[in-house]
Amino acid sequence: MALGIGILGFAHGHVGSYLAQWRAHPEYGVAVVAGWDHDAARLEKNAAPAGLRQHATAAALVADPGVQAVVIGAETSRHADLVELAAAAGKAVVLQKPMALTMGEADRIVAAVRRSGVAFTLAWQMRVDPQNVQMKDLVDSGRFGRVYMVRRRHGLSVPTWGDWFLDSWHVRPGDNRDIWADDAAHAVDFLHWLLGVPASVTAEIASLYHPKMPMDNGIAIYRYADGGPVAEVTCSFTCLAAEATTEIICEKGTILQSYGDAPSAAAPRPAGACGLKWYHLDQRDWTLSTIPSPTSQGERLAGLALPLAEFLLGQRPAIASAEDGRISLRMTLAGHLSNREGRRVALDDPGIDRI
Repeated sequence: MALGIGILGFAHGHVGSYLAQWRAHPEYGVAVVAGWDHDAARLEKNAAPAGLRQHATAAALVADPGVQAVVIGAETSRHADLVELAAAAGKAVVLQKPMALTMGEADRIVAAVRRSGVAFTLAWQMRVDPQNVQMKDLVDSGRFGRVYMVRRRHGLSVPTWGDWFLDSWHVRPGDNRDIWADDAAHAVDFLHWLLGVPASVTAEIASLYHPKMPMDNGIAIYRYADGGPVAEVTCSFTCLAAEATTEIICEKGTILQSYGDAPSAAAPRPAGACGLKWYHLDQRDWTLSTIPSPTSQGERLAGLALPLAEFLLGQRPAIASAEDGRISLRMTLAGHLSNREGRRVALDDPGIDRI
């Protein structure tokens, strides 16, 4: 019998991708059976076509005996409350990114998960992208020696989307802080996953496109301690097209990836173009990955459905623990503090807890 899942909030569009994949693949062993949203119209729009039981309150959903796990896709400002509610009810939790608005909210989430002992994961899609996994395996193998520098470009093509996004919760400070906190968080977490926790960050983040979409272009440079690498996150949410996504410079070679985010996946590319390749000193030639590059952002998001199902069924560990999410949030907010105060910010700076 399939594991019953309830959706706590349909604000985040990624949830619809998982729901569609789980419905199309009953062999995954999970089924969405119920939904709740504080916005009644949004609940009806998403739950009715899927035949989900609609609950008037979040508390009613977590009390539903047919729900063993929840996916939290509500606005970021509601995450801490909903995790506490679900964890207290003993439900496994999948939480959409970003984890929270503040470190205080993240601490509440970590405490709730520890207190209850429920299974918990953040839905970080970059940690399961097949090419990203291959890059991490190459780095972790030690074959390339020391990592000297990493550059990760990430973006969205918001100017092509129409005005709806400028009035969405994604860019309202009370719901989601800003677009950098919302989506640069992907690339920041990628660095955390690939390299670990940095010592400091220096960032420049600007609002260039539209006053309703703050912090839409920026660069954050992370410095790792004890001879560790320098790592850069470059994000533009006004990017119409791109190719190069990741550059990893190592002692014994270089790893290059293209077509690894929304603008680059959707842009035209040469027939047969290889998205991931690496050059090694011993071979003095490029090795081409056999893993194909996605052709759309939707394809990338859909790829998270199976790993999430496997996690909920106990077949794989968390994609990212609550503690992982807390660190990635701290790395993101440290960039905000650096930008605000015009200085390098250490990851243990107490100002991050107040931003």
